[in-house]
Amino acid sequence: MSQETELIQRLDRLEAQIAPLAESAKALGELREELAPRVNEAVHALITELADVEADFQLEDLVFLTKNAMRNVRNLNFSLDQLKNLIDFVVIAEPVLKTTVPQIIYYFDELERDGVFRILSVGLEVLKKIGSTYSPEQLQQIGDGVVRLVGILHKLAAPEALDLLDKAADLPAHTDLAGAKPVGLFGLMGALFDTRLKAGMGVALELTRALAALRETRPST
Repeated sequence: MSQETELIQRLDRLEAQIAPLAESAKALGELREELAPRVNEAVHALITELADVEADFQLEDLVFLTKNAMRNVRNLNFSLDQLKNLIDFVVIAEPVLKTTVPQIIYYFDELERDGVFRILSVGLEVLKKIGSTYSPEQLQQIGDGVVRLVGILHKLAAPEALDLLDKAADLPAHTDLAGAKPVGLFGLMGALFDTRLKAGMGVALELTRALAALRETRPST
């Protein structure tokens, strides 16, 4: 093999090795030409945005922030852990909330339709007027009285008391006051033979006997 042939073969091998590099360089050049306008736009936008915060930004503030962050690494880690726990809780509670929240909204909407919130609003206004009318001492006395009234209502809620009040409430409907006539001594004596009158007098005597408890429980002066 002559020297010229060997030289040509070496040149061919070098050309084969250099060709991929030339292609890569060409591709990089084309990429640079395509990216150059975009980079210029990004740099221009960055400069514009930084110009807006230039008056409020100080390098000392950035240094102080860095130092403060380094001092509070543990606190930051703790905050991130708590944030992770909160996210886990939200992920777990999300299915429950999807079914519970609509029910709560429907329940409050039902209360609104029934006028419960209007009643509460009126009640708050009444409480406001009471608070502006009476002194704290008077309100304390009213509160004590309300407690006693609740106790009285509790006693009236007994079945025997409710039966008595129910029957007493029926009396006006069964009493003909318009037909009542004056009764003298003989009328009273004749009325003693009326069975219903005797029963009524017995009830009146029992009630009168029970009224004696009012005098016994009355505090002495």
